[in-house]
Amino acid sequence: MIHLKGMTWDHPRGYRCLEAASEHYAAQHGVSISWDRRSLQAFADAPIDDIAETYDFIILDHPHVGLIADSACLLPLEMPADAAEASLGGSLESYVWNGSLWAYPVDAACQVAVKRPDLCKGELPDWDSILSGSFSGAMVTPLLPVDAFDLMMTLVAGRGEEDLPAAPDRFCSSQNGLLALRVLKALFKAGPAEAAQWNPIKVLEAMSETDDFAYSPALFGYVNYARPGFRGNALEYCDLPSFRGSALKRGILGGTGLGVSSKTAHPEAARDFAAWVSSEPVQSGIYLENEGQPGNRLTWLKHGDDPRYRGFFTGALDTMENAWTRPRDIWFLGFVDEVCEIFPDFFLKDRDEAWFLSRINALYRKHLEANA
Repeated sequence: MIHLKGMTWDHPRGYRCLEAASEHYAAQHGVSISWDRRSLQAFADAPIDDIAETYDFIILDHPHVGLIADSACLLPLEMPADAAEASLGGSLESYVWNGSLWAYPVDAACQVAVKRPDLCKGELPDWDSILSGSFSGAMVTPLLPVDAFDLMMTLVAGRGEEDLPAAPDRFCSSQNGLLALRVLKALFKAGPAEAAQWNPIKVLEAMSETDDFAYSPALFGYVNYARPGFRGNALEYCDLPSFRGSALKRGILGGTGLGVSSKTAHPEAARDFAAWVSSEPVQSGIYLENEGQPGNRLTWLKHGDDPRYRGFFTGALDTMENAWTRPRDIWFLGFVDEVCEIFPDFFLKDRDEAWFLSRINALYRKHLEANA
């Protein structure tokens, strides 16, 4: 029997679905697959080319594809036959770089809003209401540096400026960048100071296990928390807020893809499994039934009315369908790392928005020039 190894991330959404699917696949095809796990932070930080030295499969995030293509650490994959109808919010396209597909989208997500339906009864706010402080509900936003910067980009894209970077000398326009930072500061002041170190999982846990918060306007959604019985209180997902006078909702695309190492001793067997686990029948069946959050659009449409998922697949579908893809150029990952190092001071030391935006633009120019 062929044995393959994969690396995924340490959350039920990241490993239970793959383990269950792998057991089923082994029984059908005689190919066994084991999965190791890394933390969510390591998932964002660990170099893909290092992991590809020892693993046949890697669960990855699409901003890495520029480096992946440059290093050739993964194998290019065949485009699925149903690509046009199965890609959700550009998920499949986000793994295409230099004309090749480097991963199959097995998980789809973007920044969406979430509420506790028993605690949040009134009209949901727009970004202007949040900025003015006129929304009275108990609100919390994950503002861990990487989530804060993702939300800054979501807000800029929500103003119609999604073709980032804006120019060789600035990452985004001053008008939209400053507005986004003002909204972020308002979100920080509306919630607990600890949220500057909270990721989406921490916020979802707090919302589902306590009565402290009724609403979060932007975080990466997890289908698990919409399921009755997963936690003490099920959550309900909804579309992102928009700015007044505009219906534009451009949540930043998240989710994960499954890539195949170029060092694998069994490339065809690995490619076959990757295509199988990302297909609609598997995504709609064993993958979804074992805490997975499908990346296949056909699965989202098929299970839109399924009471087991309390409207997760419909509540924020419009935001998901219009998700925005981050830059994937080689300079981007290092740039994000350095922006994340300075983001805590923006909140905790109440840095001025204009000064902070100038720092972001300076870091952008540094990394762009270094990789020219």
